[in-house]
Amino acid sequence: MRTTRSLVLTLWLVAIAPTINFAENVANVWPLFRGDSHATGVASVTLPANPSLLWKFEVKDGAFEGTAAIEGDVAYIGDLDGTVYALDLATGAKKWEYKTDAGFIASPAIREGLIYIGDYDGRFYCLDASNGKLQWGFDTGAEIDSCANFYQGNVLVGSQDATLYCLNTKSGELVWKHTIDDQIRCSPTIVEDRVFLAGCDGKLHILDLSDGHDIAQVEIGGPTGVTPAVVGDFVYFGTEGGEFLCVNWKEATVAWTFTAKTSTSYRSSAAASAEQVIVGSRAKRVHALNPKTGAELWTFAAKQRVDSSPVIVGDRAYVGAADGRIYGLNRNTGEMEWEFEAGGGFTGSPAVVEGKLVIASDDGVVYCFGEKKE
Repeated sequence: MRTTRSLVLTLWLVAIAPTINFAENVANVWPLFRGDSHATGVASVTLPANPSLLWKFEVKDGAFEGTAAIEGDVAYIGDLDGTVYALDLATGAKKWEYKTDAGFIASPAIREGLIYIGDYDGRFYCLDASNGKLQWGFDTGAEIDSCANFYQGNVLVGSQDATLYCLNTKSGELVWKHTIDDQIRCSPTIVEDRVFLAGCDGKLHILDLSDGHDIAQVEIGGPTGVTPAVVGDFVYFGTEGGEFLCVNWKEATVAWTFTAKTSTSYRSSAAASAEQVIVGSRAKRVHALNPKTGAELWTFAAKQRVDSSPVIVGDRAYVGAADGRIYGLNRNTGEMEWEFEAGGGFTGSPAVVEGKLVIASDDGVVYCFGEKKE
């Protein structure tokens, strides 16, 4: 009987594996731009109360806009000069680099020992995570800003050629593609057998992952390039028009909208949980909203715009700003409890694994914070 039950459990896990959010409860993995396939920006690990700078990795005349992917003891990130770096998470030492002729705005994604990242010439790369050797490449028609996401044996990536591409992870062969009416700058968000795109065409697109066909479209009132976060039946994101939306994706209807008093565009992707939705804005603010009603819970005033996307870690939200500061905010009150002044500004967002936070700046520095041992 035990053998039979074990076999049934194994078969069940295999059957549901494509829908599991693998990043949850994994202490040493931050595999995607927003940490998980739902793009929630919520870490399931802890950081010290007062994170110390453990190391920094500097690229002379470099610049970073992406967010690191982390697995095990290595952090991976691409820079605007066209190099993907693999850095030792304990020391910041370079383990390998892969050079191209074009730069990387997009964040890397990692799965099963392979790194996936697109450049601003529209080429999408698959690299061996152990040594940086190219496994395959695929050409899209325009710049790639999107971090990849995964479904079953496929990798999905959007391009400014207005197309979402679904490729075989091992070979790079095209499985299907779906084109919308304007650029795709967001990363695809995956929930169950659905993929969500918040487009520059002013629509939220809900597609079937089996073949990419349209299930529904929701008018969102303006273009956007931010990655939608999904919690339960709801999708959260802001637009260039200064409106922040909650969409019920099962009903394909707008549940609520929020417009701040100091309204301006959103380039920050929200961090979303059952208790709060936290997002930065170009109006130098970080907003926390009630996920059910859109009511504002608190606002934090930064010194410059906040294009970096916040990450929720325990009772805090961590986010970078254009003035070169990284803030640790109490997620219940918005009070600043920790701050680090780096110098260069931040467009990229934090990546968090157990005990460590990694973030890169637009003046070419990767920072790692954690518990400094005596």
